[in-house]
This record gives sequence, structure tokens and C-alpha cells, in this order.
Amino acid sequence: MNKISMVDLKRQYEKIKPEIDQAISDVINSTAFINGPAVKGFQDDLEKYLGISHVIPCANGTDALQVAMMALGIKPGDEVITTNFTFIATAEVIALLGYTPVVVDVDPDTFNIDPESVRRAITPKTRAIVPVHLFGQCADMEAMMEIASQHNLFVIEDACQAIGADYIFKNGSRKKAGTIGHVGCTSFFPSKNLGCYGDGGAIFTNDDELARQLRVVVNHGMTVRYYHDFIGVNSRLDSIQAAVLKVKLARLDDYAASRNRAAEYYDNAFRNHPKLRIPVRFERSNHVFHQYTLVTKDIDRNALQEFLASKEVPAMIYYPVPLHMQKAYLDPRYREGDFPVTEHLCRTVISLPMHTELDEDQLAHITASVLEFVNA
Repeated sequence: MNKISMVDLKRQYEKIKPEIDQAISDVINSTAFINGPAVKGFQDDLEKYLGISHVIPCANGTDALQVAMMALGIKPGDEVITTNFTFIATAEVIALLGYTPVVVDVDPDTFNIDPESVRRAITPKTRAIVPVHLFGQCADMEAMMEIASQHNLFVIEDACQAIGADYIFKNGSRKKAGTIGHVGCTSFFPSKNLGCYGDGGAIFTNDDELARQLRVVVNHGMTVRYYHDFIGVNSRLDSIQAAVLKVKLARLDDYAASRNRAAEYYDNAFRNHPKLRIPVRFERSNHVFHQYTLVTKDIDRNALQEFLASKEVPAMIYYPVPLHMQKAYLDPRYREGDFPVTEHLCRTVISLPMHTELDEDQLAHITASVLEFVNA
């Protein structure tokens, strides 16, 4: 049996090695390392895949969020609402820019931002909502857009974990994660469903004027070379990473199908177990399984993680501490117990290996190891 990894990038690379190596070699031979043809080629392909008018590549997913907020003109002191159950980057950018992060609880089934909690958190200072499409499925974007329209707010989608997922509207129409709000953001960190071989990110919008402003912000605030009309940043996707992403984008739907096959295997092993709850699929989204996350009941979650490690099965806990209890983000407005769903998930969730290269022997060993512990 092959060694089990949380994400097996080596075996994935081996399957596409000739194309990846050629794409990288072409960039090196061209010496167009920054904003070269490879970047434009990937940008065009991603726009077509997403059905979006504008993709603005940038250096990483955190930059994507920062640039989006800067381009929208949110001011210091304005409040930005986001989920309490997410990676720190979402709140980090809000705080770095001098805005006030406002965190809200999540849906207990999907783990995504709860619309009613968002409604209750809105004040006259609120300017934007940042829903995070967690673990591979979309938040309730129709509800988010309705709330935003009622209160004249921006919606910035954090689609870093759900690129390729479809949101399904009440009328049956579909849009890709990241293309529904005023602006969407993603990361191409290597472990993402669409990952490069370093850092990378992108911003999406259908708004022509906003796209123009986003391109200004990512390039030092320049409208014309050496003329800086706005405060900006230096955030670029380099050509080698774009070349890698172009090759992998053509396989993104196949990668999602592989992840779903692994998720189905896990589901069949754990369904109806009294101590484990399998991921709940949101009826308004398909799932691309960036993570396969179980909710445990009446067991020691950390002891399970240690037991799996003894069986050479890696497992991760995303996320052990909610944002409102992180030392860097302590706020007198919030106390332990204020966000019962988030706090419960932080105590009970565990994520199993999930990637495109999981084979049946590996899945059998992982599931048998989990069941050995929970049935003991």
C-alpha cells in the first residue's frame, strides 16, 4: 500500500509530469517570468471555466481578499461580517486594513455562515459580508445576496476551498463558487483543489469598473506606469505557477469526481454510526470535497487523531480554536459560549485524508482504523 498523505501531490504530479514539465520549460525558455503569456493564457481559461467576465491573478488567497476589500473602498472603522469557523486569513485581512471584524455563528449541518446570524449582526457601520465556502461546498449565496441588497452591502466570496463547486439557485440555475457576489477570491496554495507549486491566488468579478480598480490595486496603485493614483500592493501570479495551473485546470472536474468517489467510500463506511456524523450535503450546492470532515460524538477526538497517527493515517483538525477565542482577536464584545455551533465544531471535528490519488487499499485502511477506535 502506498504511504497515506493528507494530500498526495507527488502521485498527482507523476500522472501529469510530461505536460507540467513542458509547461514549466516553455516559461523558462521564454524568460517571461512575470505577467507573461502563461499568465494571460491561464486567466483566459479560468474566465471561461467560471463563466466570469474578469479574473485578476494575484500572489495568494490572502492578497486576493485584501485587494478585493481595498478596491471596494471599505474604510477603516467599517464593519465586515464573516464566519467564526474559518482559517484565520479571512479575519486577518479585515483587521490589517483597520476594519472591524464581526464574526457570526455557522449552520450546524453545512458549517457555512448562517444567514440569520448575519442579519442579526448588521449595524449602521456594516459595509460587507465575507461568506466562506468551507470544505468544498457553497454557503447560502442567494440568502447572502438578498441580505446585501436589503442593506446596501458588498459581498466578497471566499472560495479558496470550493473552486469548481456549483451553487444552485431556487430557479434551478447554477453559478460557480466565487462568481455570485460582487467579488470572489481564491487561493492556489498547493493543497487546494486547484493548486500550483508555490503560492498563487485570483480575484473574480463581472463588474468592469471594479475589475479595472482591482488591476490597479494589485499593481502598486498604478493607472499609468510610474503614476500612482491609488494606494496599492505588489501582488502577482508568476508565469511558472500560471503554467502549472493551466495544465491542472483542464482536469479540475475530474479531480472533483475523484474526491467525490473517496467521499462516497467514507460515507458508506461511517453512515449511521452513532459516534460519527458524515458531511451533510447542502441542497443548494454540489460538493468538491476540499476536506472530508467528520463530527465526532462521545469520543475523545484528539485521542482518535493520535490513534490514527499510530496506524500511519494522518488526520487534521480544522479548526481547533474559533476566531473569537484566538489571542490575537480577543474582543470584549465576545465571550466563550456566544457561538455554540462554532465552539462545538471546534471541539468535535476531524478531517480525514482527501485528495485525487486515494486508492481502495488506502481508503480501506483509513476507514478500518477509524472504526477500530470508535468501536473499541
